[in-house]
Amino acid sequence: MHCSTLLRLKKIGLLGLLFTVTSQASASEKLTVMLDWFVNPNHGPIIVAQQQGLFKNEGLDVTIQEPADPTLPPKMVAAGKVDMAVTYEPNFIMDLAEGLPLKRSATLIATPLNTILTLDNGKINSVKNLKGKTVGIAVAGTEGAMVGTMLRHSGLKLSDIKMVNVGWNLSASLASGKVDAVWGGLRNFEPNQLALENVKVKAFYPEEHGVPSYEELIFVVNQNTKKGAAIAKFNHALTLATQFIVNHPESAWNSFKSYNPKTLDTELNQRAWSDTLTRFALRPTASDVQGYKAFADFMYQNNIIKTAVDPTPYLY
Repeated sequence: MHCSTLLRLKKIGLLGLLFTVTSQASASEKLTVMLDWFVNPNHGPIIVAQQQGLFKNEGLDVTIQEPADPTLPPKMVAAGKVDMAVTYEPNFIMDLAEGLPLKRSATLIATPLNTILTLDNGKINSVKNLKGKTVGIAVAGTEGAMVGTMLRHSGLKLSDIKMVNVGWNLSASLASGKVDAVWGGLRNFEPNQLALENVKVKAFYPEEHGVPSYEELIFVVNQNTKKGAAIAKFNHALTLATQFIVNHPESAWNSFKSYNPKTLDTELNQRAWSDTLTRFALRPTASDVQGYKAFADFMYQNNIIKTAVDPTPYLY
């Protein structure tokens, strides 16, 4: 065969290979996911799936965004600005009550993380001991219903405590004695943060004191999304990532912190990582229909939402 013919064939082969690679790249479907806050161990399965190439294996090109305001992500989904957002089950129900076109597509953290925290100094050994005490909160919202229910479960009333807004200074306010207890501290973070400062705390869990259990973090998508197939692939990658985390927590931690070692590779995050492992939803797409209905009813009965809503049709 003539040399020029061979050269032409080689060029054709290279062009064909380039076309194949380009086609595969263009075939990756883009998904934009906005987190509820900056990246932290609560987002473990998302980050591990990204770092391990599990989204890529599903043919997805996933962009992870961090919001400036944790109330913003569901609104961005409702407006069609992002494909998916991480939010909280209570907020999801409130958004449904306000008419936002959202549906839950999967669960990230399957249990509550909020707690009432007090110093472990022998002065407050039960919720009942909060009578006459000052409780700090970070932001106004559902605390009246949550803390109020916990108090009633222990024979007290909301008026038996004084509630003050301390902003995001929950740990500092508790450690300094500015308040006797705080609501809104996450059981996988604040106790670890305070422990690093040699401050021991005691936690009281809402689901053990009359509050229906709920899912702390979930994914929501637009009810009119056209990306159902891509969302199913995302959920499959999420499931695989969660399985990897549970089976190989140390390797998964290394994978997680590699996303941004400068901010993620800290003693606090490593401790929080260990305490979050048992909170991840092992079956992210499974729906707790009764649980969602019970919590929505709780929110309505406690005037968190003004309109009764049944969230069960909006569980993807």
